[in-house]
Amino acid sequence: MKALKNGFSTIHFLLDDLMHVLKGDAAVPPRRLKAKRFLNSALLVIDEVGFRPLDRQEANLFFRLVSARYEKGSIILTSNKHVRDWPEIFAGDEILTTAILDRLLHHVHIIHTDGRSYRLREIDGLLRPPNPAPAQGGDIKTA
Repeated sequence: MKALKNGFSTIHFLLDDLMHVLKGDAAVPPRRLKAKRFLNSALLVIDEVGFRPLDRQEANLFFRLVSARYEKGSIILTSNKHVRDWPEIFAGDEILTTAILDRLLHHVHIIHTDGRSYRLREIDGLLRPPNPAPAQGGDIKTA
């Protein structure tokens, strides 16, 4: 939000949606991709990295994107996986994953969060069983 408020061009994708776009542009030569908004925005936000593994083609397209943006534009990624587990995201290819992480982790700021999802915290009251209703009727005395 701060990038937007400060006038930076931004674009947001869920990883699955981005993969659809990248697959559609797979045959486009890299020099012609420069006009694509996912390359020329100051900030690219990619959400849900790691919710499903990418196949070999998708992993290569992701590498192509990261390489094209390297030191030319910022990337924010959200992931539920630690970077040590990223080879399983990128088609099990440790060499490709290392190349991706090499570019992503240069000049990086990592923000690690733990705990319950903010969405679940907001509905916490709905997830708890209701308090039992007080007993109806007269007073009950026990001895």
